This record gives sequence, C-alpha cells and structure tokens, in this order.
Amino acid sequence: MSLRILRQNDAPVAGALVESVLCQAARGCSGCLVRHLAFCAALPVEKAHAMEALADDARLKAGEALVREGEPRRGVFTVTKGALRRIRLLPDGRRLVAGFLMPGDFIGFSGTSHYKHTIEAITDSTLCEFSMADMRSLCHDHPELERELLERACVELDATRGNLMALARLNPMERLAGFLVDMAQRRRRQGQDDTEVILPMTRTDIADYLGLTVETVSRSFTRLRQEGSIATDDPHHVRLLDRKRLDALAEARA
Repeated sequence: MSLRILRQNDAPVAGALVESVLCQAARGCSGCLVRHLAFCAALPVEKAHAMEALADDARLKAGEALVREGEPRRGVFTVTKGALRRIRLLPDGRRLVAGFLMPGDFIGFSGTSHYKHTIEAITDSTLCEFSMADMRSLCHDHPELERELLERACVELDATRGNLMALARLNPMERLAGFLVDMAQRRRRQGQDDTEVILPMTRTDIADYLGLTVETVSRSFTRLRQEGSIATDDPHHVRLLDRKRLDALAEARA
C-alpha cells in the first residue's frame, strides 16, 4: 500500500514536512479551509475537539492509491486538498471512472465490508482520515454527523442516477456540457469563480467517466470551442463563455 499517514506522535520526519504537519495540526478543524464543504461542518466548531483527537492526516503523491478495490474497509476520509478518481477495472481490462473526488468530498460511507472501487490521487492530495470504529463512535455521540452523512449519501445516489441517465440517452456534447457544468458548480460551492473550470484529470479520465472514447471527448471539446461556448487556454483550464448554452445542453439529463 502506497498510502503514507502522518501522525503527531510518530517518529520525527525531516525538515519542512514536519513543520507543515505541525502547522496543520495547530490550525485544527477551526482552521480547515474546506470545513464548510465537509460533513464535519454539521458539528459546531466548539465540539470539534472530539474529531481532532481521532483524526489522522493522509497524504498521497499523484498516481498513488488511497484504497484498492476488494481491500477490507479500514476507514473513512474527507478530501482536504487535491483531486482523486474512483475507478473500477472490468474483467476484460477496461477501466471505468465512477467519479472524481475534490476538496470537501467524503469517502467511505457504505454498508459493505470491502471497498468497491480503487481510489487514486490525480494530483498530490491530502485527506483527513478516521477509522471505522472512531467514525461510528462520533456518529453515536453526535447524531448531527450521522444525519449529514445520510443526506450526503442520498445526494450521491441522486447524482449516480443522473449519470446513468446521461450515459443511456445523451449525445457526447450533452455529456461533456453536463460534466463542465457540474465542475463549475463545485467551484461555486468552494467560493471560487465558476466561469472557469479547472480540470486536474486527463482527457482519458473524462472519457472513461462519460462512457466515451478519448477521440470523441476531444471532438466534443472542439465543437464547444468552435460554437463559442467555451475557451481552453490549456487542457486543464476551461473558460465557460456561454453558460446559457451549456446549461441547456446539460439540462437534457434531467
């Protein structure tokens, strides 16, 4: 397992890494930049010490796996920095991307004893980790956390149903427009400019998520550029020029 977990009481780690970890620990939950996006926002800051005492800091380099499909479920995570992809390999070797995980997203709400997907870091990423036992204890002591997790699970289920509908009946441009609108909405929730979309993932990742070929995704980007709906300064930055047009394409999913 390539996951590295840093704890305050572990043996010393050299230089700037120790300083970074201790600085983050000093800030705690009250200083977390994504707390307003995360499930733990359901818990008032004055009660956050209960979570801080149980949390670990998990750090991944780009390409490293957080968990692998089939492994026993050992914990739950909140993404605090970076981006990850949730993937599954089919028996014939094809790869499916089930979703992308961004700051504030929660990983691990499930009744299964083993992970159903492999989760890999797209960029260098940091996550807040709790063991399954600790999370159950927190939810028992603070029912508001359990309610928030249940609400998030329902939202994720609705999103999954919407994606299945999109794969069943939408054309490539509609799928891509819906993806870009979703990414813009994430930016807005983070308090960032939603007229620009940052895409840390590759075109192959997007194709595997949308159920398309890389060539079809590239052609769809080109068509949206040619009609003036978007502009792309580079493959990872997309400016949404005609939001009305993109929203109309995306609404075909409803």
